[in-house]
Amino acid sequence: MRLSQYKFNLPPELIAQYPAHYRDESRLMVLHKDTGEIEHRIFKEMLEYFNESDVFILNNTKVFPARLYGNKEKTGAQIEVFLLRELNEEQRLWDVVVDPARKIRIGNKLYFGENDVLVAEVIDNTTSRGRTLRFLYNGSHDEFKKTLYTLGETPLPRSIKRPAEPEDRERYQTIYARHEGAVAAPTAGLHFSPELMKRMEIKGVKITEITLHMGLGCFRSVDVEDLTKHKMDSERIIIPDEAVKVINDAKQRKAQICAVGTTVLRTVESSVSTTGMLKPFDGWTNKFIFPPYAVNVPTCMITNFHLPYTTFMMMVAAFAGHDRLMEAYQVAIKEKYRFGAYGDAMLII
Repeated sequence: MRLSQYKFNLPPELIAQYPAHYRDESRLMVLHKDTGEIEHRIFKEMLEYFNESDVFILNNTKVFPARLYGNKEKTGAQIEVFLLRELNEEQRLWDVVVDPARKIRIGNKLYFGENDVLVAEVIDNTTSRGRTLRFLYNGSHDEFKKTLYTLGETPLPRSIKRPAEPEDRERYQTIYARHEGAVAAPTAGLHFSPELMKRMEIKGVKITEITLHMGLGCFRSVDVEDLTKHKMDSERIIIPDEAVKVINDAKQRKAQICAVGTTVLRTVESSVSTTGMLKPFDGWTNKFIFPPYAVNVPTCMITNFHLPYTTFMMMVAAFAGHDRLMEAYQVAIKEKYRFGAYGDAMLII
């Protein structure tokens, strides 16, 4: 597989800038991967394709307000700080990305909020853009986190060309988000509403959860033509015993197993036994899935429409088949489906 095989012309106006009015009323393209047949539905109708005891796997990660704007000491230059992960709770150390990176050196102080309510010192350069910051704060850790998150904005992806708004704090988050640690939402899950989840429960569909905390690496551009040479950044994943039991039981019953999003696909495919069964796991994965990878666990998946050249699109191509996916995307463009994080959904079955 070559990078150039993931090129397509996406009209900018099809990249969704806002979510659908109601979560479960996004449009839904249903792609039958064996025949190539395509149906056009509404997302809440997806339940018609599933039976009692089929299994949905959800990613219960929770996005935190990771984008901060501060000012550099002396010059007052505005600096964007993107929080990646907390390195040390006691010392208030955070792994961050800064922009513009060329202006920030070890020893620089950054000031955030009115009356400089929060101050950070650069103590390490980890990469060309990455830094380690020590936040200088005298209160408790809970007070510090509250202050930090009050100053932070929802980390909308760059394809959304507008500032984050208060409503994004709720909408750029799944309704089942539980474990904080992601800087990007598992967007396939944004379409699930409380009403739809209740209907799933009534129908007898089983729901199980895993965790993958998405980092910025998932958005890093692929800059090699030969995809085997692309290195994915590692992301933290947790596959609990309970999920393993539910999923392996479904495999043995030959029930449908639906991965809700590429993050779920990546997580479960990172911990498979030689017999194709899922194993519990708590650690990190840098697994990069692209054709002709043979998927072991899910039998179907829900995903959004992704932008050209993205690793998300490549993962979906491994599931649906490259040619099938490219044909479906051409139909989506013709039918004016919305692409990106706040866009419409696709069920591949």
